[in-house]
Amino acid sequence: MKPLFLLCGLLSDETIWADVPSRLADQADVHVASFNGFSTLGAMAEQVLGVAPPRFAVAGHSMGGRVALEIWRRAPERISGLALLNTGVHPTREAEHENRGALVRLARTQGMTALAAKWLPPMMGASAERIAELMPALTAMVERATPESFAGQIAALLNRPDARPLLPTITVPTLLLSGTNDTWSSISQHADMQRQVPHSTLVEIAGAGHMAPIERPDAVARALRGWLGTIADEKA
Repeated sequence: MKPLFLLCGLLSDETIWADVPSRLADQADVHVASFNGFSTLGAMAEQVLGVAPPRFAVAGHSMGGRVALEIWRRAPERISGLALLNTGVHPTREAEHENRGALVRLARTQGMTALAAKWLPPMMGASAERIAELMPALTAMVERATPESFAGQIAALLNRPDARPLLPTITVPTLLLSGTNDTWSSISQHADMQRQVPHSTLVEIAGAGHMAPIERPDAVARALRGWLGTIADEKA
């Protein structure tokens, strides 16, 4: 069984991966890592490296994709495959500090329920019925975090390194994936990344937004299964 680490994104825990692990259980030894309480991408990466086996595949969603790239930066010899879902590689953009700072202030002044109501809806790209079905679990996920943990994760993102130079150095099977309705990390952004990564594949998830793993776990798991099938088994 291939060791596989699924990395959660901003404000996310195991909820975001929905039933993806169960759909991969016959193909991989799946572990989910979340990052509440961390304030740098480097510390997040070291947390995974500290518990992972000597060689493993890693799939990161959103901020988790940034963590996966940081793991590659630090220990490429340990990575057998890389999947980057609903994520990006660019450094901070104009107005990002202001926009993210406003969300942190909202969490601190009005609480995590208010933050969930503001932050979650623009992330979604599924049908109205599917969004209504998912929103209680996603709201509860955000409510389990704290304003302090959220502020730490935002600090990690605002101080992220430029990951673009890493892309041509990636030498393992790589999956780039996003939802067709993801307005935060678009398909075109992933296509730009895909052109720079050797041995990479781009998959579009129809009817999903930025939260593709929970919006369309069936399609995301299918893409991950295909990617895992390209990763060579480790020699005993």
